[in-house]
Amino acid sequence: MNGRYVGYVDGGDPLHGFLSWIVRDVMRVRESRAAFRAFRLSGSNVVYASQEKFSGVKVICKFYGPRAGKARQEYEGLETLRRYDLIGSPHHVIRPLGFNHDINGVLAVEYYAGEEFSHAIARATQHQDDGHLYRRLTALAYFMATQHDRTANGDGVDFESDCRYFDTVAGRLNKAHRIGADDADTLSRLRDRWRERPLMWQDQQVWLHGDATPANFLFGDGMDVAAIDLERMKRGDRMFDVGRVAGELQHAFMRDSGDRHRAEPFIGHFLWEYSCHFPDREGMFESVTARAPYYMALNLLRIARNDYIDPYYSGRLVRQAKRLLKAA
Repeated sequence: MNGRYVGYVDGGDPLHGFLSWIVRDVMRVRESRAAFRAFRLSGSNVVYASQEKFSGVKVICKFYGPRAGKARQEYEGLETLRRYDLIGSPHHVIRPLGFNHDINGVLAVEYYAGEEFSHAIARATQHQDDGHLYRRLTALAYFMATQHDRTANGDGVDFESDCRYFDTVAGRLNKAHRIGADDADTLSRLRDRWRERPLMWQDQQVWLHGDATPANFLFGDGMDVAAIDLERMKRGDRMFDVGRVAGELQHAFMRDSGDRHRAEPFIGHFLWEYSCHFPDREGMFESVTARAPYYMALNLLRIARNDYIDPYYSGRLVRQAKRLLKAA
């Protein structure tokens, strides 16, 4: 179990009753003396893994507290995507098991044993294991293309919504003194150039993961991929997901190796593999590569605003975002 053991869930705790109901009535595990070990997962103080002592069954509990509405939203998002037959091998959206507003807004979901995407990236950026990352990107591209293809609804994308999000991110950078007035003006001008490109308005809406970061995809055997953490799921341009993955790859190589160019073969591989799952592979590849710079830049700016990023590296991210935006 990946996490720090913090003890047993007390038998009188409402969470114990909630977990017992999930194990007995949802997961159909018969255990008359249920006892649950709790593990605090690394990197978060609101997500725990609970393991039933006798059966070994594991459940992930996410506590949303006053943001319980987000828990309900994620529950419904998981159910929505699973209705598109994204269940099992090779494409899997984790199963929501239960939600209880009164227990600190807890959402229970299934446990999926797999390698985090972030670990696969680190094997390339820190240990030169490029082949492993290429294989994982092939699998992720297949998953993402399948999700987007199955959920396309024929309605045109609203690129204006992604421009508004761009403004929100840039505004937070400015407020945090990560960029100045001149930078903000430059970013606005570059955004407008993308807004004027007809290509940015011509795709159709799909269901997006909405937070396609390295922590939110797990890899099993072969081509198996599972998606987790869908609280930001929404309808929109497929490139919001695809470009975020590409931007995360660039960020990881910039951070770990200092060389933004090291990411380019992996980004190209991911975009090509994504495109191969559509009838017009060449046309799709041309479309996604033309639009990717905007969404990659948006992701780099999103990362740059975080207070755990030091000012020097934040500046590097902003400068690279500008280079990408100038591709229009």
